[in-house]
Amino acid sequence: MFAEVLEEAKEWAKILHCSYVSDLNAIIENGGIGDLIRVSEALHEKKIANIADRVAGDLESNRLILIAGPSSSGKTSFAQRLRVQLMVMGLQPVSISIDNYFVNRLDTPKLPDGSYDFESIDAVDTELFNEQLTRLLAGEKVLTPVYDFKEGVRELDYGVEMQIGMKQPIIIEGIHGLNEKLTSSIPRDHKFKLYVSALNQLNMDQETRISTSRVRLLRRIVRDYRTRGRSASNTIAQWPSVRAGEEKYIFPYQDDADVMFNSALIYELGALKHYAMYMLAEIEPDDPTFVKGQELLAFCRNFKSIYDANDIPSNSLIREFIGGSCFNVR
Repeated sequence: MFAEVLEEAKEWAKILHCSYVSDLNAIIENGGIGDLIRVSEALHEKKIANIADRVAGDLESNRLILIAGPSSSGKTSFAQRLRVQLMVMGLQPVSISIDNYFVNRLDTPKLPDGSYDFESIDAVDTELFNEQLTRLLAGEKVLTPVYDFKEGVRELDYGVEMQIGMKQPIIIEGIHGLNEKLTSSIPRDHKFKLYVSALNQLNMDQETRISTSRVRLLRRIVRDYRTRGRSASNTIAQWPSVRAGEEKYIFPYQDDADVMFNSALIYELGALKHYAMYMLAEIEPDDPTFVKGQELLAFCRNFKSIYDANDIPSNSLIREFIGGSCFNVR
């Protein structure tokens, strides 16, 4: 599946006459970026609509929709856009946040250095989650918990009452979505699993590919700086642990996905550069992340900037990172 999606991305790059960085730069310089953006976004919309068609075509088997993927792959925006497409099909999907099922902070498993391992599936109360999920799918009313992240405790008495109809699909988005332990009470043939990943189509030249993880890191730097007040240095410093978590909790389960969605946009590095350059330039020479920051700066300089973002629609996955999304994503 991975190889097929990557090959499709390469073919689309050829169709758009944008296989290399030099092609993208020429399109930006010649004023053709608007059309490239619109075609790229239309491809995403078509793919998401096809997934919605597949879900609606066999709702009994696909009623539980599980979405997973590595950091900064655009899972949250994808889930929102899929929800909209399912509504077009006459369905009324509901979303459940796994975050509200975290165990109390004191019960969270720890890493060897003594810090909390919030990315472990054991940081989630899978027993309660499965129990309530089973009852919801049976049409029962449940009181879902609310997690107080400031205090690190889960509130069960002040939760959110929920009940759904028999034709309402449930969308669950999170890093453990493809892990069977998360939804062990639901038979596998009643789940529709989606893996979202940003498989970059561009190449530097005929021999040099652009690292997918590097693009995701730039996405995260721009998003975290804008929405969470984190410096580029802080995000870069955390990246190795994020990658280690992906290797442990996400990548081993990607082959169990029913569909893989490629969230990469062929023009996005031109859009990200405009924001990332000054964030990376703030890293001081005595900072431990300075060398990595300079490497990313040098990489960004290969691209022409897309200064005018008006052609990027408000529901674009890249809006999750650069801002201006019509969805409530952070």
